[in-house]
Amino acid sequence: MGGKTLKEKTATGLFWGGVSNTLQQVLSLLLGVFLARILEREEYGMVGMLTIFSLIANSLQESGFTSALAIKKEAKHKDFNAVFWFSLLMGVTLYLLLFLLAPFISQFYGIPELTPLARFIFLGLVLSSIGTAQSAYLFRHLMVKEKAIAQIIGLIISGTLGLSLAVLGFSYWSLAIQAVTYVGVVTLLFWWFSPWRPSLNLNFQPLRKMFSFSSKVLLTNIFNHINNNILTVLLGRLFAVDKVGDYTQASKWNNMSSFVIINMVNGVAQPVLAEASEEKERQKRVFRKMLQFTVFLSFPAMFGLSIVAEELIVLTITAKWLPSVPLLQMLCIWGAFAPIAHLYSHLIISKGKSTIYMWSVLMLGVAQMVLLLFVYSYGIRVMVASFVLLNISWLIVWHYFVQKEISYSFWEAIKDISSFLLTAGLVMTLVFYVTQPLDSLLFKLILRILMGATIYLSIIYILKKELVLEIVNGLLKIGFKKKNTTD
Repeated sequence: MGGKTLKEKTATGLFWGGVSNTLQQVLSLLLGVFLARILEREEYGMVGMLTIFSLIANSLQESGFTSALAIKKEAKHKDFNAVFWFSLLMGVTLYLLLFLLAPFISQFYGIPELTPLARFIFLGLVLSSIGTAQSAYLFRHLMVKEKAIAQIIGLIISGTLGLSLAVLGFSYWSLAIQAVTYVGVVTLLFWWFSPWRPSLNLNFQPLRKMFSFSSKVLLTNIFNHINNNILTVLLGRLFAVDKVGDYTQASKWNNMSSFVIINMVNGVAQPVLAEASEEKERQKRVFRKMLQFTVFLSFPAMFGLSIVAEELIVLTITAKWLPSVPLLQMLCIWGAFAPIAHLYSHLIISKGKSTIYMWSVLMLGVAQMVLLLFVYSYGIRVMVASFVLLNISWLIVWHYFVQKEISYSFWEAIKDISSFLLTAGLVMTLVFYVTQPLDSLLFKLILRILMGATIYLSIIYILKKELVLEIVNGLLKIGFKKKNTTD
């Protein structure tokens, strides 16, 4: 990719990121539908209770060095080698610690079966640590297609195994085995696609130069995981296991949709913005184009999911999951804005301001914890609504720091996103009420999707013709170049 311009790198990365994440979410959807039909709400809840521990441990073993390597002017073999050995040693150490702490985790939730389950799920930490440096190499060099292939293959293999075990009656163990298998397969394929290999020279000196930046990213990632999963922890402690299962299922459907856009942007945003960081105006132009592209997709996708949530849940995973519908509809509102927060954070990181990033996330976590503890007595729905409103409001804080870095005013941001927000909101509201009298769930689902997509795209084409044509032309060029390469 060395001969490509920044614009071509961005377009190619977004294209493959979009293809990858769309395929992954479609596969996850299909597998998730079958698993949710077989497994009970309580079984999803048990696995969901352990998610936050795995995420925090993975952040510790990675320690922010992937981001540090991405913005480093010149990353050499010794840098990757130091990250590899540090991550591996940290991964093994953390697994041993969590192995010993598993009984206390079970005691916290009051579920003895969590001890062996936790000890098995945490094995994914060791497997992941083996591929940290390889993943960082692929990320730094914008090898989005290779990462996509690895993740899709991992999903197919692990999903097939998990589904087979669920059919055979392995209960929540099928979810655990699926998760660990996915990490193992993806790590193996990262090694296959990455040309970099570690050496036995254990020199951790290069980490010292990256640590001031990576440590802040590490703390931020930990608080991000806490922020994103605090509801699961509190629900597991304060409510019945089936309620945790309802929230886990709602969060899963929300993430499947929102992460298509988030991961598409994540795959290219930080390296591309870092490459343009020396020219303020250029970086601002790149950022604004990426923001418009992001909201062009996220608002209709997530608002659309919210209006078809009930039909989708009942038709796919049966009416036993109906309690998750209102939770999903509320989470979709935040899911529409979440990609904006990710893009803002990438801009801040690309400027090397990891301290700002860290403190913003930390303060959000504190505010979130206080708010949720204050409202928990009002029930799950009020907790989820409070979570959504606080996170959307926090975009103002993110924007304040972005404005300081690239002189991107609040009114410029409103101008860039307002047409997409208003169009998506009005179109999906109209479609919802027009189709509400219909009795057939399947017909209503299909009609809402077709009407919403058609009306939204038609209006946006009229309002933002140049942007739509630029996106289409960019994708066509990538497809044409790919065809010429294979011919």
